[in-house]
Amino acid sequence: MKRFFNIALAAVIAVIFTFTGCSKKKNDGKFKITATFYPLYIMLLNITENAENVSLQMLAPADTGCLHDYSITTKDMKLISQSDVIVANGAGMEDFLDKALELTKGSLIIASENYPLIDQNAHIWVSPAGAAHEVKVIAEGLARADPKNGELYKKNAAIYIEEINSLYGRMQDELKAYENSAIITFHEAFPYFASDFKLNLTAVIEREPGTEPTQKEIYYLMKLIRSKKAENEKIALFAEPQYSSSAARIIANETGLRVYQLDPCVTGALNKDAYITAMEKNLTVLKEALKK
Repeated sequence: MKRFFNIALAAVIAVIFTFTGCSKKKNDGKFKITATFYPLYIMLLNITENAENVSLQMLAPADTGCLHDYSITTKDMKLISQSDVIVANGAGMEDFLDKALELTKGSLIIASENYPLIDQNAHIWVSPAGAAHEVKVIAEGLARADPKNGELYKKNAAIYIEEINSLYGRMQDELKAYENSAIITFHEAFPYFASDFKLNLTAVIEREPGTEPTQKEIYYLMKLIRSKKAENEKIALFAEPQYSSSAARIIANETGLRVYQLDPCVTGALNKDAYITAMEKNLTVLKEALKK
């Protein structure tokens, strides 16, 4: 079935490319850069600031969140065909786009390239260190694809990376007192983040967003929390602003914990400071949740 779908998708894409064309010489003269989803778009807002004749687009709408259940549309395929550069996260995040990206004649930048993965997890940008890496990779790729603005891309990226690293250092300092604290997150978006700040990512509520935990899984989490509390170990429970917190609240009601929210930065405001703002809020939330 998957093979049939890929063949059919390839045929549709080929037709779209035939009628829309893939030439880099667009009628409006703009150098078109398309991000696959929100966090990459925010990086591009910073990297391309003040670049001449550049336009930015985003495939998945800004309120999509992670791309677990996203399906490619005809509009997406047309946008891909008209783009000079596609910026993707990679590491499996855009599996739904694999066939379309193979057929595009534009440049493809994989932001996660050469980043050491944890269990093939794709949520690299949730880590400030990972976000800085992706910004650097994107800027270098854009400089090759659009040499006219190449130096500006690199300059803007350096400024943004400095902002991210400054925040990262502050977060490390302020969270140092909470190293080895146990956290339970909503889904598997935080392994790199937890590694950054030496937090013990003990469990997740949902393996995939939208897949409710079973009663057995909820019972296991309750038992785990009670065990930690009995040993007087600090443990905090987190939901995410993009998803329902109903399962987390059931667990919290039965164990006496409070539900906090950690933001994986997959939705938000469409401004260049959105990632920094979200991470600063995450810092405040973590300090509140983990304080003695």
